[in-house]
Amino acid sequence: MQQPSFTLGVEEEYQIVDTQSRALRSHIGRMLEDQAFDELELKPELHQSMVEVATPVCRTPAEVRRELLRLRGTMNRLLAKDGLAIASAGSHPFTHWWEQEITPLERYVGVKQDMGDLAHRLLIFGMHIHVGIEDRELAIDLVNCVRYFLPHLLCLSTSSPFWIGRNTGLKSYRSSVFRGFPRTGIPTRLSGWSEFDQYVQTLTETGCIPNGSKIWWDVRPHYKYPTIEFRICDACTRVDEAVCIAAIVQALAYKLWKLRRDNLAWRDYSSRLIEENKWRAMRFGLSGKLIDFGRGVEQPAPVLIRELVEWFLGDVVDELGTRKEVEYVYRILEEGSSADRQLRTFERTGSLEAVVDQLIAETAEGVTDEVLDRPAETDSAATDATAAGRRAGTGQDGVHGRAVPVAVETATVAAAASRAERPERPDGNGGIGGPVAPAARPAPEARPQP
Repeated sequence: MQQPSFTLGVEEEYQIVDTQSRALRSHIGRMLEDQAFDELELKPELHQSMVEVATPVCRTPAEVRRELLRLRGTMNRLLAKDGLAIASAGSHPFTHWWEQEITPLERYVGVKQDMGDLAHRLLIFGMHIHVGIEDRELAIDLVNCVRYFLPHLLCLSTSSPFWIGRNTGLKSYRSSVFRGFPRTGIPTRLSGWSEFDQYVQTLTETGCIPNGSKIWWDVRPHYKYPTIEFRICDACTRVDEAVCIAAIVQALAYKLWKLRRDNLAWRDYSSRLIEENKWRAMRFGLSGKLIDFGRGVEQPAPVLIRELVEWFLGDVVDELGTRKEVEYVYRILEEGSSADRQLRTFERTGSLEAVVDQLIAETAEGVTDEVLDRPAETDSAATDATAAGRRAGTGQDGVHGRAVPVAVETATVAAAASRAERPERPDGNGGIGGPVAPAARPAPEARPQP
């Protein structure tokens, strides 16, 4: 079986924020007219207070990091002259969606006509990760498998606890808003590319959609490009959070490909069950529990995420050379997601403006030391940890170190050492962290010995 490229591409949707009022400001029209922004290849979105950027095709998460720093840094530098900055989070803490102007382009006017207020209400911001999978049948197989892990990724990325000035009680309110659109959520299992192609063709021929870009599943095979696209994540506030999740996604695709190559498989779970975990991720994020369907029990989300990283992906991250990027997950688990940090700041200050200041500052971490003329309110523990990371000598490549080619057929010495030090799993087959059952056999998640 030919190895896919496993290249990466990341799209981020940013909020355009007035640094004085901290509210969103409609500005995309002026940005598109300004030639200074041409290098960013901006993509307008439905609302004029939103802008999307995308990295070029990258071989490694380290390349993704360099590109995201370039994009964020250039964006902030060019916006500063107009008293604006970008913030990366799944929702704005207090701006009202009905006050926002729709981008006057035909495609967005059409969306508003088709979807009514559901479209106008879609003032949410996400991160999409593409992984290069050239074989279409393999792409379908991997989409079927990775569905199980989507709630884990959402837990790590949650960044939308506030909506029009209220604490929603959800860590990812963005996910709730997006559910109002058709063709969203966890996809059902697909039998092959032909089924997906026929689905898109039927909807296109009957006038439901113009093309496959209007299939908004949480993960989808791209109808046009040789990628699978992960769409479940809220926009990540810190660059290193985005890079960490991109590295985990790449490692997941690589590990699942290796299993398939060796005639092994991850157990296929019903989308109805996975949706239950997605709801838990939306509601509670890292402070809640996810269901381990292999064992039929619930476990704290951080426990299952650690198992994912240590037991399921522990060998391949060394083959890919991405251990440092992936292990940033431990900082996320320790400090909480962006949603957790926003809630702590609001609890401490009682100010949603302070939350916006924190988002602007964290979005600019690693990009520039000063975005506003005044110091931003930030979560003190997170700020201290960030400073410690800088003192540790992260350098130009940040916490990620050198880039290692993705296409690696054999494990490195580090990977072999990692496996040698790993304790025996309590059960002899299946699941995270060890041999996975052949395709016809269920593969429950496993636990390290206490």
